[in-house]
Amino acid sequence: MFSKTCEYGIRATIFIASQSYQGNRTGLKDIAKKIDSPEAFTAKILQILSRDNIINSIKGVGGGFEIPKEKMKEIKLAQIVNALDGDRIFTGCGLGLTNCSEEHPCPMHYKFKSIRNDLVFMLENTNLEELALGIKSGDTFLRY
Repeated sequence: MFSKTCEYGIRATIFIASQSYQGNRTGLKDIAKKIDSPEAFTAKILQILSRDNIINSIKGVGGGFEIPKEKMKEIKLAQIVNALDGDRIFTGCGLGLTNCSEEHPCPMHYKFKSIRNDLVFMLENTNLEELALGIKSGDTFLRY
């Protein structure tokens, strides 16, 4: 459903949020290790997330990545997905056709439309704080 970039980006953002919730900044190496992602690829993803003001990048000694606690409630999964994958998951065809529409539907259009609408609802209504708190409490995890 999501690209590998987006999967890693969501994992990284949740991990950074869980660390920030405990008052910690975290570095690239630790993020890549904790989310099981190649370091160079993770760096590019974090650069995009930082540019889109989803995460903060602090340079220098004691630097790293963080997300202010008060901002975690405001950041929705939809923002992360849109920053990394664009809006195709919100508007795209289930078969990847460019001309699929209500007027000219693909064979899966109406079945996929309801699934996509549910996914969009979940992405737009799930904030980073609730995901970070699941990690913090041990109820959820990012890696086996």
